[in-house]
Amino acid sequence: MSYSATFKDHLAHPRNAGELPEANAVAEESNPVCGDRLRLSLAIHNDRIDAARFLAYGCPPTLVCGSVLTELIIGKTIAEALNLTRSDLLNAVGGLPSRKHHAAALAIEALNAAVRHLRSTVQE
Repeated sequence: MSYSATFKDHLAHPRNAGELPEANAVAEESNPVCGDRLRLSLAIHNDRIDAARFLAYGCPPTLVCGSVLTELIIGKTIAEALNLTRSDLLNAVGGLPSRKHHAAALAIEALNAAVRHLRSTVQE
């Protein structure tokens, strides 16, 4: 399977890469099998994701999934973002070989963990 034009574009020109100093929801997830890591930082206000940044360490699909995920969630409510699935992200990327689906799963796990982090800090 060859990679899509969307994949190649995000690999060459990642969107929203880096740190987000004003983040109030941050999570870093890793895949223990391959060692890939994805750190996702979100600025959430009034239940809406105003900004998102990511740092990816590992294979190119992990970087691309982080980049595409940030584009998909900025401007969405928390509920809308949490409705995104691994399949939604794979479709947005233009597909990945099955052996690379873990990259989309990692990105979705990071999103869920970041929201859990926000909710736990609000309850404290």
